[in-house]
Amino acid sequence: MPRTLIDVTLPISDKLPVWPGDLPVHITRVTDDLPMLSGLSMSCHAGTHVDAPAHFLPGGAGVDGLPLDVLVGPAWVARFGGRGLLTASRLANAAIPTGTVRLLIRSDNSDGVVDAFDPDFVALAPDAAAWLLDHGIRLVGIDGPSIEAYDAPGDPVHRALLAAGVIIVENLALAGVAPVTYELTCLPLRIAGCDGAPARVVLVTSDP
Repeated sequence: MPRTLIDVTLPISDKLPVWPGDLPVHITRVTDDLPMLSGLSMSCHAGTHVDAPAHFLPGGAGVDGLPLDVLVGPAWVARFGGRGLLTASRLANAAIPTGTVRLLIRSDNSDGVVDAFDPDFVALAPDAAAWLLDHGIRLVGIDGPSIEAYDAPGDPVHRALLAAGVIIVENLALAGVAPVTYELTCLPLRIAGCDGAPARVVLVTSDP
C-alpha cells in the first residue's frame, strides 16, 4: 500500500531560535576541500528534541534509556486553535480517540515563520498534564519550544509527566498536518546519560 512520509522536524541551522540562555546553534565548516567536514555546537534541547527524566528529576534516566517501543508506534495529532494554555477541559473536548498512547499537539504555534524566540507560545496547563496521565498517554509532543509555559513556577507539567515516565517531544513542525492517526517514528540521538537530545521525527500515513 502506498505511504506518505511527513518530516515534522525543524531544520537545524545557525538561524534556529533557542531558549533564552541555551547554547546557540553554531555550524563550523572545518574545511571547504573534499572531503568536506563540518562541526556542530548546540544545546541538546534546540530544535525538535526529546526531554528525558534527567532534565528535571534528580537521578532521572537519560535519553539513552528511553523505551524505543514508546518512541515508535501509532500517534494521534490533535488540532487546537487559539492562544493561551491548553487545559484539561480542552483536551477532554478534543475528540482524542480512546486508547491513544502517543499524542501530538498541533496548535497555533505552527502558524507563520518563527525567526526569534517568542515566550508567548501555546503550552499545557498543569491540569492538562494530569489529564494525560489519567488517560494513559505515554508520549506527548507539541509544536512549541516547551510543553510548559514560559517561566511556569516550579515546572509542574514537566515534573509530573517525566516522573510518570511520559516521553516529551518539543518543537515539532506540524504546520499543515491533519488531525488523524499516523505511524510515528521519533529517534533521539543516543547520548549517554543526557537530559535530552535532538530527534528526527517522521509521521507515516497510508494513502487511500
